[in-house]
Formats: sequence, C-alpha cells, structure tokens
Amino acid sequence: MRITHSMLFGAVMAAGLAAPTAALADGDAVAGAKVFKKCAACHVADEAKNRVGPHLVDIVGRPVASVDGYKYSSAMTEHANEVPEWTEEALDEYLRDPRGVVKGTKMAFAGLKKDDEVANVIAYLKDPSAAE
Repeated sequence: MRITHSMLFGAVMAAGLAAPTAALADGDAVAGAKVFKKCAACHVADEAKNRVGPHLVDIVGRPVASVDGYKYSSAMTEHANEVPEWTEEALDEYLRDPRGVVKGTKMAFAGLKKDDEVANVIAYLKDPSAAE
C-alpha cells in the first residue's frame, strides 16, 4: 500500500496532533536574535544562567521543566507530564500563547503572534551562535 501525503496528514489530524508548520524549518537565527530581545529581560539562550526565567541553552530537545536550580511553577511541572520534551512543535505552540498552553504559568509574556517571529526565535534557540 502506498501512503500519500494526504493520508499521512489525515492520520495526524485524526490522532489529534498538530501538523508541523513549514515555517519552523525556514527560521532565520539572525532575525530570531532580534525577536529574542522581547524575551531577554527574563531569559538567556547563550549561557546556562537562570534569570527570572530559566536559561534556554539547548532547549530544543530538552525535557520540559528540567533546568537545575530553577523553581518552576506547579503548572509547568504538570505540563511536563503532558509534553515531556521541548520539540520545535511544542515551542511553536507555547511561544504563541504561553498562558493558554500552560494555564497557571508564572511567565507573564503574552506570546508571539507572527509566524515568522516564532520560526525565527526557534531557529535562534537552536543555534544562538549563528546570530553572532
């Protein structure tokens, strides 16, 4: 049996999973560094140093709520049971609406609304040195 793209998409949708956006693969780390300035009051991405929020070094692929020395909200630690890893897709969803995705999070940021900003920040988080 030959599996087509539409069959795969249908299976993903039937399983209740979000289809990954093409924008994630197209992010620009340099542009993401500029957008990340919105996050920099609370987070750093280029050194393992916590601020108001946990550091984001190697966040893509890292377990959710796992930075040593950072006290996460109970909402975030509970979220880690549902979403155990910060995949690009999980970051995409969270960055768009942090308080909607993790109700009770202590993160006050309202979220990024533009597709390109989200994709670019994720590209920057994957490789902060690319923006230097």
